[in-house]
Amino acid sequence: MSTPNSEQGKSAIQIVAEARKTIPELTVAQAREKLDQGQIGLLLDVREPVEWEKGHIPGAVLAPRGMLEWYADPTTPYAKPELTTKRDAHIIVACASGGRSMLAAQTLQSMGYTNVVSMAGGFNEWSKQGFPTEEGTAEMK
Repeated sequence: MSTPNSEQGKSAIQIVAEARKTIPELTVAQAREKLDQGQIGLLLDVREPVEWEKGHIPGAVLAPRGMLEWYADPTTPYAKPELTTKRDAHIIVACASGGRSMLAAQTLQSMGYTNVVSMAGGFNEWSKQGFPTEEGTAEMK
């Protein structure tokens, strides 16, 4: 007998909920505190370049989720040293609201990154809290 889930597949919300079971989350306030205290090795923004250009967290590195595996794998021509050299560093992954960052953090964890967390609420909540942001071109290094 088939369950509705197996016939229709999983929803995006279900996939994120499953990831949330294994990926730690920080609130934006916790993330800001850790960033201010220098406890974070990398703040990774997995939104799209057009989102980044409208505003991002100062010091963040852009790695759109669609290219994440290639940026995170040092054996590919797309590898980003800003990411690949931080395999054991404390990494906070951020997106717009927390879903993509949860999935990206799960991907990084599966690729051997050892200390990855997702920022709950993402850039939207960061901005809502009045924390610093900046605008700028999304230059892919």
